[in-house]
Amino acid sequence: MSEHIEINQEQMLANLQGLARASLHHWDMDCLDIALIKYRENAVFTVETTNGHRYALRVHRGGYHSDAALRSELQWMAALQQFGIEVPVVVPTSKGDLFILATLPSTGEILQIDLFEWIEGCQLGTAEGGLGDDIQQIEHTYRTIGNIAARLHEHGRQWHLPEGFKRHAWDAEGLAGEDPFWGRFWELGSLSAEQRQLILTARDIVRSELQAITRTPEHDDYYGLIHADFVPENLMISGDTVRLLDFDDSGFGWHLFELATALYFIRRDANFNVAHDALIEGYRAHRALPEKVLAKLPVFMMARAFTYLGWVQTREGSDVAKELAPFLTELACDLAAKFVETHGGTAQAEPMPNH
Repeated sequence: MSEHIEINQEQMLANLQGLARASLHHWDMDCLDIALIKYRENAVFTVETTNGHRYALRVHRGGYHSDAALRSELQWMAALQQFGIEVPVVVPTSKGDLFILATLPSTGEILQIDLFEWIEGCQLGTAEGGLGDDIQQIEHTYRTIGNIAARLHEHGRQWHLPEGFKRHAWDAEGLAGEDPFWGRFWELGSLSAEQRQLILTARDIVRSELQAITRTPEHDDYYGLIHADFVPENLMISGDTVRLLDFDDSGFGWHLFELATALYFIRRDANFNVAHDALIEGYRAHRALPEKVLAKLPVFMMARAFTYLGWVQTREGSDVAKELAPFLTELACDLAAKFVETHGGTAQAEPMPNH
């Protein structure tokens, strides 16, 4: 049995940065400077080389994606770029590989590392600070999100998947089954008995609704590859170019789940309806979205709430979970109370159909 090694965050970041720097020989690069940009799920570094070029290097969290799944993510990004949707451009190694595997000496963990061309610009917006009062800017932001989401979904409907393509599914099982993709959200330890029962009731309704949606004629037209993290923070603006970042959570799912993700954290904002209407208008400018399909958006808003509870449930005890759990719980339970009232209480779940 291997010895358990405990490393604090500062040490871990130093170790990851050392691994990132050491990996650059796979790209035949001489590093002038390397610095952390972001560390939450993955560690992302900016790399400046001695010949004046700049890149973004990503060290993936261990165990989230298989090598086949990561390769598929990068293949889809390349296909989107060819389709005319601006995304980060992957830089293959000198041997032509899309990513490498490297061992973190401090833990022995094998991690995936990839490299992208640097993107200048600024974020389209942020949901954390609220929408603000600039109606014109809100409309522009969410119309842009709708435009890009629709084009991305249309590409996913047309694209022939490469052999061996593999990504997870945000389907009925992945969102409300017995083993959801982001964790058994109803088992979050900080939930009160009343909150847990409310969430379980909402889960039964969502599960039943998703099973029914799966059987509709429209299902195949509104289910496919999605980004699954379509928020303003993941859209980078440079001049007239808007690039979509962070495909880490991308997979197969309902297009409405994509739109629910864009709207979830602004649901109680005073200008929510402005953002909602602009998002739908922007989407419909590039892709059909019938009213009878859009009417199911509340189901996917509730499903999105479940995923965030699952995210903290699988990280209970961590600083980030302790910080976010009260907010995410309050937001989810507030939505669940309204959702259960609107949808008539409990629902009997049926066996999961296959897609």
